[in-house]
Amino acid sequence: MLCPVCQKEVSPQNAFCNSCGSPLAGAGGSAASSVPPPPDYTNVPPAYSTVPPAYSAVPPAYVAAPPAVTSSGLSETAAAAIAYLTIIPAIIFLVLEPYNKMPLVRFHSWQSIGLCVAAFVLQVIITFAEIFTHFVPGIILLFSLIHLVIGLGLFLVWLFLILKASKGEWYKLPVIGDFAEKQARS
Repeated sequence: MLCPVCQKEVSPQNAFCNSCGSPLAGAGGSAASSVPPPPDYTNVPPAYSTVPPAYSAVPPAYVAAPPAVTSSGLSETAAAAIAYLTIIPAIIFLVLEPYNKMPLVRFHSWQSIGLCVAAFVLQVIITFAEIFTHFVPGIILLFSLIHLVIGLGLFLVWLFLILKASKGEWYKLPVIGDFAEKQARS
């Protein structure tokens, strides 16, 4: 079977031509035959076949301008999210010049430091409670479960804060967030 538009060989099971995409009249039912073939653009009127002299010359080569440098380093939201990775980037962002001027980065850096300190203090308290009550039978299993739950909870809070910082939001933790906001605004 031949395509009526491009005259290429087409399988009889096809409803459309594989080359030009036009519908085939013999396959696919009556819906394909109701669509007219595309117009023939090879027969151009004589008025449009001549090229004006202004358009016959080759256009000049395009030279792209170098991209304008607006800022160097990380964006504000990226730096705020990176501040939560460990305590080290948070301290670095509080010391380095372009980042210590950005209130969002300062807030999330202080909140990251506060979260690290709170997590450390919480784990130390639980460890000391475990040491002082080690003589109770089975208490090690209870404290192992407590360590696991607190570690998982801190991990989820940490991920949540990274997502909020990457969106540019000022999400405050209950106690640490007020301290971080006060430090960021000063």
